[in-house]
Amino acid sequence: MLRYFFLGLNIFMFSLISFAQNSTSYWQQHVEYTMDVDFDVKNYQYEGEQELVYTNNSPDTLYKAYYHLYFNAFQPGSEMDVRSRTIKDPDRRVEDRISKLSEDEIGFLKVNALMQDGEKLAYEVVGTVLEVRLANPIPPGNSTTFDMEFEGQVPEQIRRSGRNSSEGVALSMSQWYPKLAEYDFEGWHADPYVGREFHGVWGNFDVKIKIDKNYILGGTGYLQNPNKIGYGYEDEGVKVKRKGRKLTWHFIAPGVHDFTWAADPEYIHDKRTAYDGTTLHFLYKDNPEIKENWVNLQEKTEGLLKFYNKHIGKYPYKQYSVIQGGDGGMEYAMCTLITGERSFGSLVGVTAHEMAHAWFQHVLATNELRHEWMDEGFTSYISTLAENAVFGKDPDFPQQGSYDSYIGLANSGFEQPQTTHADRYKFNGAYGAAAYSKGAVFLSQLGYLIGEENLKNTLTSYYDQWNFKHPTPNDFIRVAEKVSDAELGWYLNDWTRTTNQIDYGVKDVQEGTEKDETVITLKRIGLMPMPIEVEVTYTDGSSEMTYIPLRMMRYSKPELKVADKDWPWAFPTYELKIDKAKSSIQKIEIDPSQLMADVDRSNNVKQMNE
Repeated sequence: MLRYFFLGLNIFMFSLISFAQNSTSYWQQHVEYTMDVDFDVKNYQYEGEQELVYTNNSPDTLYKAYYHLYFNAFQPGSEMDVRSRTIKDPDRRVEDRISKLSEDEIGFLKVNALMQDGEKLAYEVVGTVLEVRLANPIPPGNSTTFDMEFEGQVPEQIRRSGRNSSEGVALSMSQWYPKLAEYDFEGWHADPYVGREFHGVWGNFDVKIKIDKNYILGGTGYLQNPNKIGYGYEDEGVKVKRKGRKLTWHFIAPGVHDFTWAADPEYIHDKRTAYDGTTLHFLYKDNPEIKENWVNLQEKTEGLLKFYNKHIGKYPYKQYSVIQGGDGGMEYAMCTLITGERSFGSLVGVTAHEMAHAWFQHVLATNELRHEWMDEGFTSYISTLAENAVFGKDPDFPQQGSYDSYIGLANSGFEQPQTTHADRYKFNGAYGAAAYSKGAVFLSQLGYLIGEENLKNTLTSYYDQWNFKHPTPNDFIRVAEKVSDAELGWYLNDWTRTTNQIDYGVKDVQEGTEKDETVITLKRIGLMPMPIEVEVTYTDGSSEMTYIPLRMMRYSKPELKVADKDWPWAFPTYELKIDKAKSSIQKIEIDPSQLMADVDRSNNVKQMNE
């Protein structure tokens, strides 16, 4: 039955790709990984064989290829090591730890043999990238098969991957295999691993991991031999006999762009069948101090799944795993690795964030190195709402933290455009605020621009149109334009490609030329344009809101009173006429919702009795 599911998902994915190619010239590459790995838990080394069938769906003939060898980053003198020791605010988890690793503590990936369709290939290892010259060029529409023999060593737990974490987790196996780099309309993405994000080719994985029989595994993919493995995976009523020193775990993962696993001999494995039939796996250390939190987490995780299914789109896989491991929280295909020794609120909060990545990175696979704000920011926005929902909270301004963080960045003098490559930020703190906070504000502020209902429809339409693809910022904003009928290219440009700031103020209030008329002069101080909502509160306690359209947006909010004229961006001031005497006005406020990320709100409010 499972085979038919895989086949159906593949047909579904390729039909989407074909549709996209026919309508928008979109295309994407495809991979089929088959890997057999033999792991030695005594020295943390492993040997592997990899067959990779690569289909070139591009319009280009390919003459070379690149593989990522991520574990090579965990060696003294690597780019990750040097960058961490030279940036002014290094990640505290890394700092100068890599430089101090001994030979038996470093990480490495070594390719011992590589062939293409039976022919030996020439290749060179350059840091964390394997550069390959193809024996036979791959024309458009053709497939080729790479056969590789490789070996690796798991580094001490420093960043994401590693062994023997501070919480005692034996193996956090992310980015552990030679991974073919993505080739898309921008060319090859053979970025060195300096410490940030990832990008991968869509495809299917068939992975066998041979490891000490006492270890319990979890991660990406569906376990094919549960009745030979046990540990809570086997069918009900089946008694598992583990023979020999090692067991082979066999996983198949259809329609993913990565494969991750974690292992520990002391994992507790709990399962929960969610309301929609999704199997939720929870693997955590047998530690009485954290068990209650991990048990209570399970109901909340189902609540998060339900929220994301409703507000983004249906989760397309049959399972999701929350696994104690790693060095904080990180998303992977069908799973997350998170540290588990934390408060219950923190455990749910991190799970909410990482689980949201299952939609915004592992189904909507943006290039995180170039558009990290789409993944991290969208995830931060939706996970904040989801966390509030599962805890029954309803704050007036749920994205307040993201706004405060962004405005702090904007006023710091250290902001760089969100088009900055994820590794090229001068400060780690500036990267975090730009990717997570400014990215979240992008969505929240879009709700200010086109209305909350249009924002909700944009998110679900975006998911429907771009799942199992690699969407770009322009793809997203085009969905928002079609949903709202607003022109939004200016918003994408100014917010993500510049550091232009939003700053509007109430400049002056004067009696008008007509009786019982007041003229309010507003000023644009920052370079970034916005439509403006102005609320006037009167001395009798009543109030009214006026919407001033932005000319280049060509849109008006239907639910608000619209001003007689729009505001062209080039005009630094705007006169708003009110048919009430100046003496009847108590307060004038620009954007009382505070959804517009004005970097200086001190001039947004004018109290008339002052």
